[in-house]
Amino acid sequence: MTPEDLGASIPALDDGVYLNTGASGPCPEPVIEATTDYVRYHEADAPTGEGAYPAAFDTFEETRERVADFLGARPAEIALTSSTADGISRIAASVDWRPGDVVVRTDLEHSAGVLPWWNLERRGVETRVLETEGGRVDRDAYAAAVQDARLVCFNSITWNYGTRLPVADLVDVAHDAGALVLVDAVQSPGQTRVNVREWDADFAAGAGHKWLLGPWGAGFLHVREEAIDDLRPAMVGYRSVEEPDADEPTLKPGAARLEVGTTNPAPYVGLRAAMDLIESVGLDAIESHVAGLAERLADGLGDRYLGPADPESGLVAFEVDDPEATVERLAAEGIVVRSLPHPDAVRASLHVFNTESDVEALLDAL
Repeated sequence: MTPEDLGASIPALDDGVYLNTGASGPCPEPVIEATTDYVRYHEADAPTGEGAYPAAFDTFEETRERVADFLGARPAEIALTSSTADGISRIAASVDWRPGDVVVRTDLEHSAGVLPWWNLERRGVETRVLETEGGRVDRDAYAAAVQDARLVCFNSITWNYGTRLPVADLVDVAHDAGALVLVDAVQSPGQTRVNVREWDADFAAGAGHKWLLGPWGAGFLHVREEAIDDLRPAMVGYRSVEEPDADEPTLKPGAARLEVGTTNPAPYVGLRAAMDLIESVGLDAIESHVAGLAERLADGLGDRYLGPADPESGLVAFEVDDPEATVERLAAEGIVVRSLPHPDAVRASLHVFNTESDVEALLDAL
């Protein structure tokens, strides 16, 4: 599939210029159809056929295998969640915290990587915030900050500046200090190739509704095999244990112990369809296309551009006098972007379905 074919398959693009995939990617028609067709099957055919629960369980396992293949992981290392925030929160609720434990996060985190640690403060866990500049992590400051940490949390691609952090290097430093590492990876899959085994992080959380162009409600969490046994989930249900009715239940041996109970399987069918579409375009082709558009936008913005000299992703932040008013004005003109809380700016997201004319439309409107 070509980028043009993909764009033609996205109904939302009929109504304007969409430059906000970093918040939520618009679904292509084949993904929408796969999702809605499965809803009808599960609710109308499965009850008197294979059964609603067996159908759902088959879907969960097929999706676990598909996600594992896409991320370079083993199926046993994948938990199915509803979102990135859900995945991060499940880890925060599953570590055996002790009063005085330290969590280190950067000042670049989305609220998904902020609020779970704030919530642990009532249990005596300290949150230490590593200050950054221009979307970059100072290696020496990072190494000092993680020395006594229990867990470290950072983005793979920063959601505000669009910078790519050196994940594997930061993981090595944290592991050498004895800390666990959780990567908020949601801005990576679908925009760039991801191999979690190369990262070697203990946990990586993502979701399908951004760059993968999947439906809302299908998230995923990678848990490194060596870290699974140390997780004791705060919430458990019949999907968390081997035998739900056993007198002495035992947690499942893999990341599935972090799953709880009944949830809608249809978004996971849509997620698989979305991964298939992304791979049919090709991740190398996507990266090349996105890089070209981001460079053109950054050049056109000039001094207003806030990212690295050579853009490192499709996330392009820039300064304007009034970000919220600018976003509203652009929306009225049919151009969808978003404002950022930090830095106080506007962010455009450029994916493979976007075109040079989309970039020119934004620059002209500014």
